[in-house]
Amino acid sequence: MSRRRQVGTRRTTVACATLGCAALALAACGDGDAESGDDTIEIGISLPLTGDFSEPGEGVRRGYELWAEMVNEEGGLLGRRVELNILDDQSNADRVVADYEALISQDEVDLVFGPFSSRLVLASARVVDEYGMLFVEPAGASEEIFEAGYDNLFYAAPAVADDHYNYLFDYIMEMPEEERPDSVAYASMDDPLAQGTAYGLKDKLEEAGIETVADEVYPPNTTEFSGIAAQLAEADADLLVGGTQYQDAVNLIVAVQQLDYQPRMAAFSTAPTLPEFSEALGDDVEGILAPTGYSAAADYPTNAEFVERIAERYDGRIPSEDEANAFTTGQVVQAAVEAVGCAEQGECQQKLIDWLHENTVDTVVGPLSWDEAGRPDSAHFIQQHVDGEPEIVLPEDQATADFIDVKPEW
Repeated sequence: MSRRRQVGTRRTTVACATLGCAALALAACGDGDAESGDDTIEIGISLPLTGDFSEPGEGVRRGYELWAEMVNEEGGLLGRRVELNILDDQSNADRVVADYEALISQDEVDLVFGPFSSRLVLASARVVDEYGMLFVEPAGASEEIFEAGYDNLFYAAPAVADDHYNYLFDYIMEMPEEERPDSVAYASMDDPLAQGTAYGLKDKLEEAGIETVADEVYPPNTTEFSGIAAQLAEADADLLVGGTQYQDAVNLIVAVQQLDYQPRMAAFSTAPTLPEFSEALGDDVEGILAPTGYSAAADYPTNAEFVERIAERYDGRIPSEDEANAFTTGQVVQAAVEAVGCAEQGECQQKLIDWLHENTVDTVVGPLSWDEAGRPDSAHFIQQHVDGEPEIVLPEDQATADFIDVKPEW
């Protein structure tokens, strides 16, 4: 583990002239810190608002902003108003490191929330750990992150990437042998989360004797998929698995459609959980599977209110997984802050970290607890588009629709 830098509690001095104090009625006169007069809690965040991950990055921002709004409506955190300081890392790993360095050491934020994507979480976790700060993150599920030895990091979702498809694997193994797919083609972005999700399923299926007939990996900025689509079409696998974000999934599906490759089952990460996916592909989303850490229909505390508030703010939309995991990040940090009674740099951060290692937090994605490396101990739902709507099909006891065994042609 990295040697942590010692950062003291932020202190702000406001000079008050005789006639100026009335105008500064809401500000503290003299020295103030997190325990004695600072009326805000500033949270530093770096998000990919432009670049490869801008689509889900915007979803994470919506979730963070709604959480802050709802907390402030209830009187704030520890009686102090929450303010979000959000920077755009442009989907760039070097930029995200610089952002968190600046947020912590220059802006002296009280708390930090994580960025989007395993690639950016992996890059930023090091600098946050060096400052000894709590790092709850909504979208870094790659196993690399949890093998790095950070005790301050917690993933605000039900399962890590390797386990995202566990329910789908179990379902396939329970199918009659003659109906079970006997070949699989994989196409994945060169990204820790995308590959971790796809290859977690790959490892399990190969161990069970199901053949891999294609395995294509492409750079994050890929927009031309005709060559990869040709390889997938030639392999003609029963099951197509895409380790994807958003735009790459849409482009890949369009490319294989043009070659009339019709897999019996198709599963893609991230993209099918976004409302924009259906808008981009129309009826061709039918039957497509995806792991998701969130269901709008789940009966978890505060979930109904969260769904209602997203609908109010965004023209009736159903919350995406990105919005839910970001909101969950806020809930997790809020629970720790309220339990420990502090929220500032310095010794408080270790108290927050220790509390989360020892407790379970109720969230909109369900109750969360973590192992020593920050891995959650639950499992992802499996979503499928049924009659044009994203439904939960696995596990069966949480299902909102029946599983479609053979995907309609696209």
